[in-house]
Amino acid sequence: MRSLHPSERDPLEESELESSPVYDGVLLKVRRDRVSLPDGSESVREYITHPGAVVVIAVLPDGRLVFERQFRYPLRRAFLELPAGKIDAGEELLACARRELREETGYEAAAWQYLGVMHPCIGYSDERIEMFLARDLTHVGDALDDGEFLEILTFTVDEAVRAVMEGVITDAKTITALFRALPLLGTAISPAAR
Repeated sequence: MRSLHPSERDPLEESELESSPVYDGVLLKVRRDRVSLPDGSESVREYITHPGAVVVIAVLPDGRLVFERQFRYPLRRAFLELPAGKIDAGEELLACARRELREETGYEAAAWQYLGVMHPCIGYSDERIEMFLARDLTHVGDALDDGEFLEILTFTVDEAVRAVMEGVITDAKTITALFRALPLLGTAISPAAR
C-alpha cells in the first residue's frame, strides 16, 4: 500500500475550481464541480453529498445477529440489512448508533465497539458509514419513525455469511460490516457457509 508523507501532494489529486448546487433535497444534495485534473486539464464532477450514516452489528446473547428486512424504493424491493440510519446534524456517532438500534429493533446494548468507516458509493457520493459492534443486548421495544416499516429477523453468523455468498444479502453496508466484524465474533465460519 502506497503511503504519502503528510506534506506530499497526491499525484492523483483533483482540485476544485468551482462548485455549484444542482439539487437540494430533504436527504440528498447534488453538486456539480469544475475540477483541475492531475495533468492540468479540466473536467466536471457531479456528486451527491450525504450527511453520513451508521450501521450496527447487533449480537444477541446466543450469538445470533439482528437483521432487518425493509423495502427500498429505488430498487422497488425489500432487502435484508443490518440496522442502520442517517446521522443527524451535530449528532455523535455512538449516540446515532444507539438511537438507530433502539428505534428500529427495540434493542439497547451495554457494550459497544467502533469498527471503522466504509464509503459505499465513492464514484458519485461522499457518503460514509460508520460501523459499530453492539453486544449485551436487552429488548426494550422499538420506536420506529413515522412511515418506517420493517421486519426484524435473526441469523447465526454462518447463516448470514451463507446469505451473502448465495446473493440473498446484497446490501453493501451489511456485507462490509458483517465481514469487518467476523474476526471479533469469535465464530469460525464453517465450510458450508463459504
